[in-house]
Amino acid sequence: MTIHARHVVGALVAGLLIVPSAACTGNGKTATDSFTVGLLLPSRVAPRWENSDKPLIEQRVKQLCPHCNVTYANADNDSTAQRQQMIAMITKGVRVLILGATDDRAQRSSVQEAHDAGVPVVAYDRLADGPISGYVSFDSVKVGALQGQALLTAMHAPARDGTIVMMNGDPTSSNAMWFKTGALSVLRGKVRIGRSYDTAGWNTNNANANMSAAISALGPRRIDGVLAANDAIAAGVISALKSARVGRLPPVTGQDADLDAVQRIVDGEQTMTVYKSFRAEAEAAAAMAVALGRGDKLRAIATTTTDSPTTHDIPSVLLTPVAVTTANIKQTLIRDGVYSIAQICTPQLRAACAKAGLTP
Repeated sequence: MTIHARHVVGALVAGLLIVPSAACTGNGKTATDSFTVGLLLPSRVAPRWENSDKPLIEQRVKQLCPHCNVTYANADNDSTAQRQQMIAMITKGVRVLILGATDDRAQRSSVQEAHDAGVPVVAYDRLADGPISGYVSFDSVKVGALQGQALLTAMHAPARDGTIVMMNGDPTSSNAMWFKTGALSVLRGKVRIGRSYDTAGWNTNNANANMSAAISALGPRRIDGVLAANDAIAAGVISALKSARVGRLPPVTGQDADLDAVQRIVDGEQTMTVYKSFRAEAEAAAAMAVALGRGDKLRAIATTTTDSPTTHDIPSVLLTPVAVTTANIKQTLIRDGVYSIAQICTPQLRAACAKAGLTP
């Protein structure tokens, strides 16, 4: 897959996503038309899908098209179930689909069936194979690079010093490959990779089992850092380290800014997470879906194009991720309204929050 012009200026994207709610479209329709948008998300493993992406997409679709509806399904990491959900939505007459694929390749035939039925598909967060009409995500290579650099910084690692474990994402996800590519672009030649694992389903329990195997192979005190691809994986890693009675936890990365991960960062158990503005991603996808549902082109929304293994020049919005540590929680997650200080700073974390400057 080749990605062109990956960096997107946030202000430019924000400006492009403003779609007048009563504007006339090229085919004579206005925002008062009504249709159904199908929303398919991959799992409940990461809290973001149900807690952030779903309500934000629903809200933005309703703002852009007051008489439109959103029908929703979650695949619970089951590709067969997601295929059935897609076919059911097509059969029931949705005009456009937003797809967060469980498996990029497994949904190719479903995407083709949607295309053949005249139902455009917006790939959400993960680029599925097949004739995709639009794509919204983040610069995945940049995500991995942010994780790798944060790990090196936390380890104070000079060249070829320190042993790390790489806890990668689900191998069925192209994002996982790009995260790993980005991380390795920073880590190669700077650390020794003692063990590397793929984490099926991005699952915390699978991550725990893999990390336990790494500890057994390398020794609990010979792991100087862990590159965990997301926060669910980080949770499994940290649990395994604690079970092995590692007194001082090595630096552990993450991604998705899950609330429990942010609390682990404040508490000193996790080094960082990668914040990807769910609102910006959701609003871009909703804007694409509404435009496609009205039969419009995506030139006013897409800021670049992406090639998948099956489709070239997919109109795309690729947003910029941000590394989050204790130093900038207030300037990122709290400023953007993702969480409040009260949500993060439970009674058990009040002292740690005060040390981090997280006070009302």
